[in-house]
Amino acid sequence: MKSARLRPDYRAILQWIRTGSSVLDLGCGDGELLELLVRERGIRARGIEINEQAIYRCVARGLSVVHEDIEDGLAGYRDRSFDFVILYQSLQQVRKIDPVLREALRVGGRVIVGFPNFAHIGVRWQIAFRGRTPVTDALPYAWHDTPNLHFLSIQDFIAYCRERAIRINDKAMISGNRRVAMLPNLLAGTGIFLISNQGDSHGCP
Repeated sequence: MKSARLRPDYRAILQWIRTGSSVLDLGCGDGELLELLVRERGIRARGIEINEQAIYRCVARGLSVVHEDIEDGLAGYRDRSFDFVILYQSLQQVRKIDPVLREALRVGGRVIVGFPNFAHIGVRWQIAFRGRTPVTDALPYAWHDTPNLHFLSIQDFIAYCRERAIRINDKAMISGNRRVAMLPNLLAGTGIFLISNQGDSHGCP
């Protein structure tokens, strides 16, 4: 698959990951992203997923996936066990973000975090003018069946990283099928960040 034909969120992640890297995907879902990275970057892949049906789909793709809850910690993994840890569309679904992100930063030299932007203009419009819990491409669930526990904005995450001395090495703001350069907190449906601990020389791609 040529990168020009990829979804822009996957293309951004693909550009950050070096060929032959070791990658741990926390909350890997059905393994679509991991399979892409294996095919395009030849990574050594490992996934962690709690949903059994999703694990079956990962196995069908030939992926190595462990049935675990990422909120139970990553005690079985040494520091810097992986070059990259991915938390894509999964961070907002955990109960306690701080310990999950600390463990991800411990286990991986670099961490890729992606989440739906709750400050997107479409979300604001639905709340302001319809008075309803928003449903968008990036937030596709109704209020009664959403797996999301936290509704954060791009600015929220930037402030979170600043307060906890987490370094943002790069970022990609996505709206539909394109990247957003201006006013991302208003116009981007999804924010993706490449982060590491402050002062970590291994944090830069």
